[in-house]
Amino acid sequence: MLEKDDIVALIDVCADVIEAHADELTELDSAIGDGDHGYNMKRGFAAMRADAEAISKKPFPEAVTAAGMKLVMTVGGASGPLFGTFFMTLGKQIDKDMDQAGFAEAFSKASDAVAARGKSKAGQKTMLDVLYPVAKALAEEKSTAEITEVADAAVEATKPLTAQRGRASFLGERSVGHVDPGSKSTALLIGAVAHWLEQRT
Repeated sequence: MLEKDDIVALIDVCADVIEAHADELTELDSAIGDGDHGYNMKRGFAAMRADAEAISKKPFPEAVTAAGMKLVMTVGGASGPLFGTFFMTLGKQIDKDMDQAGFAEAFSKASDAVAARGKSKAGQKTMLDVLYPVAKALAEEKSTAEITEVADAAVEATKPLTAQRGRASFLGERSVGHVDPGSKSTALLIGAVAHWLEQRT
């Protein structure tokens, strides 16, 4: 189970990757959404970073839940509740004795919680189109590099989909050919965490 310094490092890793790609996420969202996804995500993860010291003092499961609550309160739009729900549910599912199979199950349940919150499912051009393939890869005990590849491929697979949820759904067929920004930010976070874990081990 991760300790205090690890939690701070993970928060930094996540905040760094979102900050680095904020303009890209905003550009993607400008094509099919409100154009504020990058800004909102950057604000939320900056707030999480600012509170990293307090969050890291909690046991890891509680720290993950606290991080989710911070995102709900600071990201704004639809992304805050969805990303927040994922982290809060994940935090409630994991424990210090959990093995990879257990974490894969926890990740899957957190993904299901996002689906329930957003009243969505895979194939509707949302972050679920990355979460579910990654959950499957975790269950299959793929390596961190392979999980990153799965996440990146899943982002590209949202291009031909027609958006059926959120602002993008108003465009109908005009949403085809564009990457879903929520999927992209999800994959960026997964890739950053996977890379950090790879370096750590």
